[in-house]
Amino acid sequence: MPDNWTTWGDTAEGASYGGLTLQNEYIRAVVTNAGASLVSLESPDRSGEWKNIVVTAHEREDYLTNPSFLGATAGRFANRIARGEFELDGTKYNLAINNGPNHLHGGEVSFAHQIWQLLSPSRESVTFRLVSPDGDEGYPGELTVELTYQLKGRELVLNYSATTDAPTILNLTNHTYWNLAGAGRIDDQLLQISADRVLENDSDVLPTGTILDVAGTPWDFRTPKPIGKDLSETDGGYDSCFLISGANGSLRTAAIASDPASGRTMEVLTTEPGIQLYTANHFDGTQASAGWEQHTSFCLECQHLPDSPNNPEFETEFGSTTLRPGETYRQTTVHRFGIS
Repeated sequence: MPDNWTTWGDTAEGASYGGLTLQNEYIRAVVTNAGASLVSLESPDRSGEWKNIVVTAHEREDYLTNPSFLGATAGRFANRIARGEFELDGTKYNLAINNGPNHLHGGEVSFAHQIWQLLSPSRESVTFRLVSPDGDEGYPGELTVELTYQLKGRELVLNYSATTDAPTILNLTNHTYWNLAGAGRIDDQLLQISADRVLENDSDVLPTGTILDVAGTPWDFRTPKPIGKDLSETDGGYDSCFLISGANGSLRTAAIASDPASGRTMEVLTTEPGIQLYTANHFDGTQASAGWEQHTSFCLECQHLPDSPNNPEFETEFGSTTLRPGETYRQTTVHRFGIS
């Protein structure tokens, strides 16, 4: 192992897990093969003070169970699938139910809760690989996934790829919780989202199938505004999928966040059609939320639309989530850090 790798321990099954430090002039990050997760990321503010700006678990072993998906890779299918059911090529599949009556982020033992193989580690990049067997959490086909974390100047670049030996569905995202101040509530941090439209949710945070215009609603982030400005007008906080403007599959700006107090900025670019804004609504100060309270961080999860397999109109407009043998799934998401 390279000298920037630290072994943290072994799982009950005997698999070794640990953290790898990636560092350049602008960014210091730690990633772990437990869930292919981003553990911490430090960047300087306008006065040169370095601070961790992501929510980090209290204990290293927390990344083995990680109920809040801190920094984790969610999959096979990120976000929700209604009743844990979908049909593919005339066959109905039943997935693990782990979020009320529905399936969330790949199930009870999702990609976030598995030990990934470590490939090609270096000072500024690493690739993680996971082979998900046929029937894993109910999904068909053996799936091979690779995720590369790479530092490029002021950017943290995430490149995903996957192949399968049988038709399956796939939707991957990173579930990092951000706070550009490093602590405290996020009310005064600014957010802009490149989206004119957002999915309407039902009471289970599943899409109803209706696409809403954001104009004149609390979900209007087309120009920068404090995250807390309209927070009280939502149902306990934001947990919505915004439809990113621009051509699907092209790398484009999805969101820009900033902290006026520290001067830190973060631009998120992605090839995905959607971005889920989640304001840590379930955080309650317990170990599951790393001691953080409600609305002290936010997720910007770049992904395909939730419950797409059960909403054919989503697949028509925004691209299919079905992956077949001979095809390669690819996704790129970039976090670009700066100082204002």
